[in-house]
Amino acid sequence: MNRAFEQALAAGARGEVPIGAALVRAGEIIAATGNRVIGDRDPTAHAEILAIRAAAHSLGSERLIDCDLYVTLEPCAMCAGAISLARVRRLYYAASDPKGGAVDHGPRFFAQSTCHHAPDVYGGIRESESADMLRAFFEARRG
Repeated sequence: MNRAFEQALAAGARGEVPIGAALVRAGEIIAATGNRVIGDRDPTAHAEILAIRAAAHSLGSERLIDCDLYVTLEPCAMCAGAISLARVRRLYYAASDPKGGAVDHGPRFFAQSTCHHAPDVYGGIRESESADMLRAFFEARRG
């Protein structure tokens, strides 16, 4: 989770929403990145998607069966779908997202009967730290 937070801080410094993700396999970080939506001019460039893409490329497989994903905010529906399709083993996230989250809020993606694969989910890890970081970012943007 430390690497995910480092990536979130770096994303915030670039003017991106400060969300970071790290994908781990057998205790080794395979991929770590932060949001790049603005920089890449790509609405799908969420930290989770970028980490999944990088890990799949690095491992030479679209299936990340024995990998764990650490992210600083509860994933949205798009990211939850990618996590499911990649067959990520475990998802660890920091802050809950009652408005845009899709794991424990909103559509509760992994609980749907149409979900191909549901990872083990562990939320609330360093939650207040992540929430404070996001709150400060948006307060600064609002002036």
